[in-house]
Amino acid sequence: MSKKAELKVGDKSYDLPIIEGTENEQGIDIAKLRGESGLITLDPGFKNTGSTKSAITFLDGEKGILRYRGYAIEDLAENSTFIEVSYLLIYGELPTPEQLTKFENEIKFHTLVHEDIKTILEGFPSNSHPMGVLSSLVTSLTAFYPESLDPNRSADKVNLSIIRILAKMPTFAAWAYKNEVGHPVNYPDNNLNYCSNFLKMMFALPAEDYEVDPVIANALDKLLILHADHEQNCSTSTVRIVGSSQASLYASISAGINALWGPLHGGANSAVINMLENIQKDGGDTKKWMAKAKDKDDPFRLMGFGHRVYKNFDPRAKIIKKAADDVLQKLGVNDPILDIAKGLEEVALNDDYFVERKLYPNVDFYSGIIYRALGIPVDMFTVMFALGRLPGWIAQWKEMRENHEPIGRPRQIYTGQGERKYVSVNDR
Repeated sequence: MSKKAELKVGDKSYDLPIIEGTENEQGIDIAKLRGESGLITLDPGFKNTGSTKSAITFLDGEKGILRYRGYAIEDLAENSTFIEVSYLLIYGELPTPEQLTKFENEIKFHTLVHEDIKTILEGFPSNSHPMGVLSSLVTSLTAFYPESLDPNRSADKVNLSIIRILAKMPTFAAWAYKNEVGHPVNYPDNNLNYCSNFLKMMFALPAEDYEVDPVIANALDKLLILHADHEQNCSTSTVRIVGSSQASLYASISAGINALWGPLHGGANSAVINMLENIQKDGGDTKKWMAKAKDKDDPFRLMGFGHRVYKNFDPRAKIIKKAADDVLQKLGVNDPILDIAKGLEEVALNDDYFVERKLYPNVDFYSGIIYRALGIPVDMFTVMFALGRLPGWIAQWKEMRENHEPIGRPRQIYTGQGERKYVSVNDR
C-alpha cells in the first residue's frame, strides 16, 4: 500500500501521496491539492519544493554524494572524458566505443559556425560582458537553423540540434573572449579533442604555432565534468521552465546562460578571485583575514569555502584540488594572488574552527585558481561554467520534453491592495 501524508485544515483533511525516489528520498505530492482544497503551498525560492522527477543526477548534500545517471562523480572524473560524460547525461548510458567515436565525429563535423555570426560578434563593443555575447550567439542559432524552433520534431532532428550546440558552444565561448581582448578569432581545429580545440581557439595568436599542454587540457576536461550537471539549480530550473513552454533548445539554453550569469549562481569563482585581490591590496596577511572570517561581528565573508547544498564536503573539490596542484606545478606560475589562495587553503584545512563547521575549500575556490593560472580573465569564468554545464542543460531539457511535462506556472499569495474604485485624473 502506498504511503500517504494527511493534511488537516480546520475540520477537513486531505490525503497526499508520498513519492519515494531511487535513493529513498521522499516528497509529498501536492499536485492535486489546489483542485481539492483551493489551497496552495508557499515556498519562496522553491527551497523545499520538488519541481520534477528526474533520472539524471542524484545529489545528497548531507553525505557529500554526487552521481550522474548512477555513476559516482569521482569515478567519472578519474576515468572518463567530458564528451563521454556528455553522452551519458544526454542519452542515459555510457556509450560503446563505436557510439563514442560516432558522437565525437558528429561534434567535430559541426564545430564551424556560419560566417554571418562573425558579423553579429563584430557588433558587440569590446567591453561587452562575454556572458551577454555568449547568450546572444546561442540565441542566434534559431535564425540560422529556423527548423530548430519546433521542439516536437522527430528525434533525429532534435538530436541534430543537440549536436550543433555541443559543437558550437566552445567556438562561441572562445570568440566571446577574443572579442573582449580585441584579437581576431580562431577557427576550430578538428584534429584536436574538445578541450584542446577550445584552448587553441582561446589562446592562439596569428602566425603562432600554438601547442596545447596536455596537463592543462586534462585539468579543463575534469573541470567541465565536475560542472556538467548539479540537479535542479537556478539555471537548470530556468532551462526546464523555459523549455516547458515548448521554446526551442537554443532559446532554453540561452535562458540558462542568463540565469547562470547572476553573481549568486555562476559568479562564485569570480568572487573568490575578487576576494583574493582585496586581501593582496590589504597586504596579503591570510591569518588576519581568516580571523575576520571567524568573527561573527565582522561583515567579511569567506568566498569559496563551504557550499549551500553540501553540508559535509563538496565531492568535486577533492578532485579539482589535485588538478589545480598539477596546473600550478606545470606552469610554474609566480602569482602572489595564488600564494594567498594556498595560504587560505592551508588554514581552512587545519584550523579547528573551519574543520568543525566543514568550511572546506569548494569547487569554486579551486576552479578560480585554475582559470587565473591559465590567464583567463575573471569575467570569462562564468562562460567556462556555462561550457561545462551545457550537457546537463541539454539532458534536462530533453528529459522534460520526453516526459511531456506541463508548462511551468507557479502560483502566488497576493499581498497588494484590495479592490478599489478608479478615480479619473481630474478628480484626484
